[in-house]
Amino acid sequence: MAGSAAPPDLLPAALVSRFAGDLAPLNPADPPGARVGLAVSGGSDSVAMLLLAAAAIPGRIAAATVDHGLRAESADEAALVAELCARMGVPHRTLAVSLAPGNTQQAARQARYAALGEWAAKLGLAAIATAHHADDQAETLLMRLNRGSGLGGLAGIRPAACLAGPVPVVRPLLGWRRAELAAVVTDAQLEVVDDPTNADLHYDRARMRGQLAAAPWLDAAALARSAGHLEQAAAALAHYADAEWRAEVSAPAPGRLFYRRSDAPAAIRLLVLERALAQLGGRTVLPGDVARLDASLVPGARATLAGVIVTRTATGDKMMVEPGRVRGSTARSPASPRA
Repeated sequence: MAGSAAPPDLLPAALVSRFAGDLAPLNPADPPGARVGLAVSGGSDSVAMLLLAAAAIPGRIAAATVDHGLRAESADEAALVAELCARMGVPHRTLAVSLAPGNTQQAARQARYAALGEWAAKLGLAAIATAHHADDQAETLLMRLNRGSGLGGLAGIRPAACLAGPVPVVRPLLGWRRAELAAVVTDAQLEVVDDPTNADLHYDRARMRGQLAAAPWLDAAALARSAGHLEQAAAALAHYADAEWRAEVSAPAPGRLFYRRSDAPAAIRLLVLERALAQLGGRTVLPGDVARLDASLVPGARATLAGVIVTRTATGDKMMVEPGRVRGSTARSPASPRA
């Protein structure tokens, strides 16, 4: 990461003001002046976020770089970020993580947020900001459309989410384009990390990025706005699903729930069922699996998902933790109907 970062007061005032405006509604206001953590990988997007945040909220940021240990260069890249932060007077920490076996991208994501959450909690940070932007959002929306995702998935990357324990993760750059962020870094005369996995066609996102680049008629900013509208729709459904839960779900005994199925729209009922399964099973369940379970049941039938037995009656769904099942353990998925 050669070069020297532009002093914060040399960044265009309009860009700094824009970033501050995007961060403000996401950053907890209590206590006033609370510090924000930045996840900085060393790539163009996150380095631009570092420069903008240093200018917008000087003295109120700390940065962390997660070293997944997946590439030989990763330790050197983290050291370059640490050097840049030292020149800028920004506290920095490199977080080394070990990955569980299985899906490498998913394991890396889980380990990354766990490490960031622990780091932020120790420092008393109000939030963790990541550098996801409008192009990332467009890619995510198209990838999930291609997988047949439901409304919750099509909402894409949320502006704020609970992914790192008690410290919220915020995305102040969702309205920014990749090229805009690259220009911030270029103007600061910085050379940044180029992660080769971003162009590795073994990964879905890299393939989608290539497809978007080859289809200039697709407007990434418009796709990102659509994801925002879908997020609002998902929030509205969640609101009414909460009301349905309060009105129709009861707990007749520990480890059991009964959902008296009303005439609510199917999308509301599936959200209630998803929440009940997650609560009893102790882990997140995929909406697609819940939809398949619901479609498989008729009165008198039962199925198991996430360690929870669901029995459909004429009036509703009886749910109970599967006997002998440890809460949160792996269960049959997708749902397996039983007589």
